[in-house]
Amino acid sequence: MSHGHMEHRSPTGAGTIVRVGENGLTIDELAREVGMTVRNVRAHQSRGLLPPPEVRARTGYYGPAHVARLRLIKEMQAEGFNLKAIERLLSAANGADEQLLDFRRTLLSSFADEEPELMTTEELTERFGPPDSPALRKAARLGLVRLLGDDRWEVPSPTMLRAGEELVRLGIPLEHALAVAERVQRNIRSIAEAFVRLFVSDVIGSNDPATLSPQEWERTRQALERLRPLAMDVVRAAFQHTMTEQIEREVARLLGGKQ
Repeated sequence: MSHGHMEHRSPTGAGTIVRVGENGLTIDELAREVGMTVRNVRAHQSRGLLPPPEVRARTGYYGPAHVARLRLIKEMQAEGFNLKAIERLLSAANGADEQLLDFRRTLLSSFADEEPELMTTEELTERFGPPDSPALRKAARLGLVRLLGDDRWEVPSPTMLRAGEELVRLGIPLEHALAVAERVQRNIRSIAEAFVRLFVSDVIGSNDPATLSPQEWERTRQALERLRPLAMDVVRAAFQHTMTEQIEREVARLLGGKQ
């Protein structure tokens, strides 16, 4: 039987394309669409994680909602969630699988634009000194570099590393640059916590996730998406204002003026 595929776009507008035949997908087609084995699809169905298909002429057919459910399960399994935790989350989703999937992707990506870089021990030694040096140990403690093993290191924020190198080129000791990085991290963490509390208390509120409709999930996702530029604008403006005050005060001191 030919199933002449049509494309269904996620109603959340996130651009997810789901190829579903006119009559739906058979279990083999469903497994291929989401990159799972038929055995795994059946296992999820037997656990109650996947709703039953529509049965016609003794054949089960699956739709876009089944595709969204399996994609969510697959992504969460890849990140270490066990099936029990996934089952609880799906129960709380109240059937809004695609909205929850988009919300989760927004949550994970909204503040993660920068791509980490990989370096060898030799490359990193040129910048921080030998692996057992105090500077490299402090950089690792601050999370500026991470040892992956096999002579490979990850730099989560290449921008911060390049800024540190530029400071060193200006004649600032590496230890002093790392001390500033430590203070920045300590203070920026409290700022981030304040914004997260604001989002959780005033946007999500005390709503029970199990009572949220697909439209409410989507509104929450959109609010999270808007949080990033707003937070960036607030932090940038506050920093610029405070830096101006500090520089003016320091210039006045250097010129012999009164503070």
